[in-house]
Amino acid sequence: MASELPITRNPASAETAEAVRCAVRLATRMGSSRLARIEDAAGLYALLSDPAVHAPIYTLPRPLTLASVEDFIETHLLEREVGIGLLFVREGEGGQILGYSDVQVWPEFGAGELGGALHPSLHGQGSGARGAAESFGWMFEALGLSLICETAALDNVATQRLLDGLGFRRMGEVTSLRSDGTSRASLVWEMTRSEWEGRHDKD
Repeated sequence: MASELPITRNPASAETAEAVRCAVRLATRMGSSRLARIEDAAGLYALLSDPAVHAPIYTLPRPLTLASVEDFIETHLLEREVGIGLLFVREGEGGQILGYSDVQVWPEFGAGELGGALHPSLHGQGSGARGAAESFGWMFEALGLSLICETAALDNVATQRLLDGLGFRRMGEVTSLRSDGTSRASLVWEMTRSEWEGRHDKD
């Protein structure tokens, strides 16, 4: 995550922040995806090794190795214990990992961010947009968030179109830091829970 995020910082009450942390600790599924386990490292590494998957995503480990993916999963398991992060994987019929979702949370602001990717075989089928919408709705409802903040690289047109299409508001540009210390410019979007409900409750 970029240190400037979220852009909108409305402090949550202590009770609300703790309720968000508790919801994160209790989460085990997000739609058809389940929590990632250490045993998923090889399958997740196989998914992430494809440049079409990992290239646009700044939050993935660098360098990308089986060991760094194991650490990535372990870090999220620890984040879940303290109520600030979740990592989910989506499996195909044969057990192949076809996607992942990375949820990061700022309980003190009642805010969160969703990252992730699908296997290239699922691109262009509309499943990414449907899955993103379902995941955002889940974050508002299941985690009790009041704000979702999203980022995308300046050349990531697909994600920009997705967020614009879902009604997220553009909030400017930040510098996103990768795990290896390099950085990239990122566009930022935000959506409040009331805005989401107004646009999507009747969908």
